[in-house]
Amino acid sequence: MRMTMIALIALAAGALAQGPPPGRGGRGRMGFDGPPGRGGPAGESGAGILRAGVKNAPFSADVITESSHTLADGNRIRQTLNLKVYRDSEGRTRREQAVNLNGLAPDSNMQQMVFINDPIAGVSYSLNIKERTGVKSVRNSDGRGFQRQSQGASGRGPGPRPGGPDGRQVRMNGVATESLGRQTIEGVQAEGRRTTMTIPAGQAGNELPIHIVTESWYAAELQTTVLSKHSDPRNGETVTRLTNISRGEPSRILFEAPADYKLSESAAGMPRPRGAGQGKQ
Repeated sequence: MRMTMIALIALAAGALAQGPPPGRGGRGRMGFDGPPGRGGPAGESGAGILRAGVKNAPFSADVITESSHTLADGNRIRQTLNLKVYRDSEGRTRREQAVNLNGLAPDSNMQQMVFINDPIAGVSYSLNIKERTGVKSVRNSDGRGFQRQSQGASGRGPGPRPGGPDGRQVRMNGVATESLGRQTIEGVQAEGRRTTMTIPAGQAGNELPIHIVTESWYAAELQTTVLSKHSDPRNGETVTRLTNISRGEPSRILFEAPADYKLSESAAGMPRPRGAGQGKQ
């Protein structure tokens, strides 16, 4: 029980920092709660799939992340991560997924977790459904734990960085960006962009150039990425996609901790020490 609470506290601190919890398919964040702008997961420079604080763009969806990596002997490693995500019109978010809390448990022992981020109230929750316990993390007075959201010229949040005119490539510092135009994905209009980063031969001990390719499709109406593909010959391929997208307003109760859960409290970024974890109602 103590180990579970320690893990929950660590996960709660991570949730306030906008990062996903550890779990299967842990290679690459691929946009979950990711920050906007360059330097986001997998080189994504649009918006994260589940950014908190985005108003007037409610939705719910299933998120599937599939990764594969072929080893030198031909052996292939495949992993799949399934989530359910929600965001309401006020920018509150909820993420449901199975999490390996101790890093060693077999799949049958993975815990079903819920992560709630409420930037309006300044709190987040990490909830263990089976044990009906959790951690409530409160934003510090200096505002740590919640990232500030930047907005584009439209005032509706960032979108994908444009490629060259008429889809031509733009090259800068070894990175080529290409517009892929528009297409409908899961019932929503999305704008695509492909970014290719090249590591020259010899720069990392490589005999030949290494090409790292990221393709992302951003839906402005949802202010989120609905499809992302990342290929790196060193680490394999990862594809994240939204399915079963619903534009309806999620129920307010989804963004609250159930009254019968036993909660411990922790300030954002400051997990409680070991042994301090007797929860309170």
